[in-house]
Amino acid sequence: MPVPIAPGVEIPDQELAVSFVRASGPGGQNVNKVATAVQLRYDLEGSGALSEEVKVRLRALSGRRLTAEGAILILARNHRTQERNRREAEERLADLIRRALVAPKVRKATRPSRAAHERRLEHKAQKRHTKRLRRAPRWED
Repeated sequence: MPVPIAPGVEIPDQELAVSFVRASGPGGQNVNKVATAVQLRYDLEGSGALSEEVKVRLRALSGRRLTAEGAILILARNHRTQERNRREAEERLADLIRRALVAPKVRKATRPSRAAHERRLEHKAQKRHTKRLRRAPRWED
């Protein structure tokens, strides 16, 4: 079943590889017997579901989860069952892709207005005057 990301965007199962490994953490003796941790591998380089600019943003967002082969590796081991860990891994991948889908706003350089510049200088002059009044009087004063 494809992983839904946003309206019109979903990741097909062929681009995801799920493997189960033994986990540490909660579960008692169950942890030693059953492979409940999930490694979800998403082939970003070979994916056709995302545009190139989204892939670039996703590479930047994924950080250390990005492998040398260009795949995103997500490890989920917080729950006691494979199913819940698999759902958590898929949701974390979907959240990462949703953040990459949003294009950052371009910053427009602006300058302070003349009035703001004058207010700043006036404030500085007031502070300077206040600090000058705190000084010990000099002989020539």
